[in-house]
Amino acid sequence: MTADDEKTSMTEAPFALVLGTAQDGGLPHAGCQRPCCQAARRDVSLQRLPASLALIDPRAEQRFIIDCSPEFPRQLELLNRHSDAELGLSGVLLTHAHIGHYTGLIHLGREVMGTRSLPVHVMPLMANFLRTNAPWRQLIDFGHIELKILQADRPVALTDQLSVTPVLVPHRAEISETVGFRVEGPSSRAFYLPDIDDFESWERPLEEVIDGVSRAWIDGTFFDASELPGRDLSAIPHPLMTETLARLAVSDQRLRSKVRFIHLNHSNPVCTPGSDALNQVHEAGCSIAQEAEVMSL
Repeated sequence: MTADDEKTSMTEAPFALVLGTAQDGGLPHAGCQRPCCQAARRDVSLQRLPASLALIDPRAEQRFIIDCSPEFPRQLELLNRHSDAELGLSGVLLTHAHIGHYTGLIHLGREVMGTRSLPVHVMPLMANFLRTNAPWRQLIDFGHIELKILQADRPVALTDQLSVTPVLVPHRAEISETVGFRVEGPSSRAFYLPDIDDFESWERPLEEVIDGVSRAWIDGTFFDASELPGRDLSAIPHPLMTETLARLAVSDQRLRSKVRFIHLNHSNPVCTPGSDALNQVHEAGCSIAQEAEVMSL
């Protein structure tokens, strides 16, 4: 293979691009006057967009996003900076019906982008929610989006090089079921799981899931139980990072090095450079997901 051939091959290889790493409200968080958000208002380098992941297949000339957050316009611009904007958007995949994961769909309607039959891949309860509630049902009725119904553990080919498999997880199901996505390309696999109640009640051992991929973006919403004084964390269940780190401590370094914590709440001290919490994550051999992080698939 010549140098030019190798460059072309790399250019055509599919890849994942992190479009956001924060919990639904982003960082800074609306209404928060605590130091965590005040610092982010003063220093834009500390700001974080809500969790979202793009999948790009340059050879197929297609781009997809997993979760369509309230910051969709900014995240689309980020996607355009790191891939060919002329490719447009080929589809959306949704994990569940909490506000940080689907409300950006509103930009697909006639008031903004006016997309035509854009595929939106959803689980059955998520589909029912969108079909039966305004303004989301207008996107369907007016032909802006076309729902594609997913089935748990059944792979869906997005292109001839990219496939995704939805995996059900336990998470607050007031409106819809929740899934993570296993992503598979020609050279590697990844797992994207921004939300889960806890890893102990999940029927799949976390360690086996991580072992089966090259990178795992997993729920790191809260570092520990002290972050939101006065709030009942049992009403907003997520695995504490301290608990996840303790669980993974008995695993080998190869497995821990695959972990990227994502969906970070504005209160999470790992968002502060140099914090003790961030140091604990790094000392454990894990990482924090970063905006514009790229993974070859």
